[in-house]
Amino acid sequence: MTTALHEKPAPTGLVTPRATVARPRPHRYRAVVRALGPITLVVLWWAASATGLLTPDVLAPPSDVLRAVGELWGNGQLPDALVTSLTRSGAGLLIGLTAGLTLGVITGFTRLGDELLDSSLQTLRTIPFLSLVPLFMVWFGITEIAKILLIAVATTFPMYVSASSGVRSTDAKLVEAMRSFGMSRTAIVREVVLPGALPSLLAGLRLSMTLSVIALIAAEEINATAGIGYLMSQAQSFARTDILMVCILVYGLLGLLADAFVRLLERVLMPWRRAGR
Repeated sequence: MTTALHEKPAPTGLVTPRATVARPRPHRYRAVVRALGPITLVVLWWAASATGLLTPDVLAPPSDVLRAVGELWGNGQLPDALVTSLTRSGAGLLIGLTAGLTLGVITGFTRLGDELLDSSLQTLRTIPFLSLVPLFMVWFGITEIAKILLIAVATTFPMYVSASSGVRSTDAKLVEAMRSFGMSRTAIVREVVLPGALPSLLAGLRLSMTLSVIALIAAEEINATAGIGYLMSQAQSFARTDILMVCILVYGLLGLLADAFVRLLERVLMPWRRAGR
């Protein structure tokens, strides 16, 4: 018994496939899109104040906030507060990043370090840093040391987790190859492990810098006599919602600048990530 084979006609309407290449968006377009959200919020804020939905005792209108910025900048209070707050945040962030990176490399690169340190560090990581405020006040009083160390603790663990994870993801065969060529452990970490863990390190840096601003707010509540937090406490005493909004916006601007700094580092250190964006 034979079976007749019938050839099926080729389907019509097919087109030759083309490779899809994402075109990078112009910088101006991205800047405009990113600015739409903040501009919309300011417009809504101004409209609510103009129509009486927001009274000055609840939230000062944008015009009053701008006048408060001029007042604080003119008498020197805002520049002095910024210098004090940035010094606190920067010192705590530097300590936290150094500790987190060092511990992350130790636990991620050595088995002994992982067995000795990781479980303890993971336990400490689950403790909210805000719960340490009363303890730090008992240990260090209301000095600058307590404020800086609180920021350091808050910024250590994001960098530690990111560094440890990034180091562990390094190609083990590449590390063994470098050892076979006689490269020392220090050189392997510097030349192979850290460059390979760069994406994770930058992610940890972004989280740590954001947390440094959040921890700064908490630290400046410890009976501060200078800084943005001190301005906020003084404004609260006199019900100056315009100055309160200035301080809140300054904190937000600091966080935004920190994020922009990490984005710039990503562009410089990992230019291949810019493709298609």
